[in-house]
Amino acid sequence: MIRRLLGATFAATAGFALVSALPAAASTAVDFAGAVALSNCSGSVVKTATAAADDPALVLTNGHCLEEGFPDAGEVLVDQPSTRTFSLLSADGSGAVGQLRANRLEYATMTGTDAALYRLDVSYTQIEQSYGISALELAERPSAGTPISVVSGYWQKIYRCSVDGFVHELREGDWTWRDSIRYTPECQTIGGTSGSPIVDAGSGKVVGVNNTGNESGGECTMNNPCEVDEQGNVTVRQGINYGQQTHHIPACVGEGSRVDLNRPGCELPKPGFSLLRP
Repeated sequence: MIRRLLGATFAATAGFALVSALPAAASTAVDFAGAVALSNCSGSVVKTATAAADDPALVLTNGHCLEEGFPDAGEVLVDQPSTRTFSLLSADGSGAVGQLRANRLEYATMTGTDAALYRLDVSYTQIEQSYGISALELAERPSAGTPISVVSGYWQKIYRCSVDGFVHELREGDWTWRDSIRYTPECQTIGGTSGSPIVDAGSGKVVGVNNTGNESGGECTMNNPCEVDEQGNVTVRQGINYGQQTHHIPACVGEGSRVDLNRPGCELPKPGFSLLRP
């Protein structure tokens, strides 16, 4: 399922839970620091390794979590005005410590990947000084077998599992995503976990963004994504959930936390990008 929760609102009194089917030794103490809740999804305050402390902070979520609805297949949004608000969670997940506000939607798409980046009206330093919360750093591509934590700000839950493998193409309805992250079965993410950061449990850095799962065994339909390999063979894994890679984002983020799709090494889909199916 594209894990957006339609028509929902964040309740700071919902409490939190830690969902884990792995031994405690499989991960470090990943908590809710940096996690945010949207009106219908989850997200996180993120930074690149080269970000300046006084740069405007960025929030990462899914492209399908936009307030105005899902982007069309092939649609890429860049540098749009926004007043989106986010509830910043306490590190222990017991509730919101403050509200953050965007002034731009820097980037969003559901083509090739399922990601959105909002630029806030406050800096990383201001967030740390006001709330004692540091941004999560975007990391390199994970490896199969990496222990991960999917941190949902909306539900105040942490799902713990491992990277099971990678999917050449993941298809759901009109949308196709490349090199998706497949979770081991322990991560039973639900509606509202869309946009949750996938955190490497060893480093505490973000390696992906949670976005979907196959609910009822359907093939390539809404709420039932399918896997397609290089030869076009289709595999359906009912009950298995997925996220999208984020290692390609830092190359596209420049000075002042602005997304520049023409930066050297930037591989994010650009406006007019076409992902043709065989």
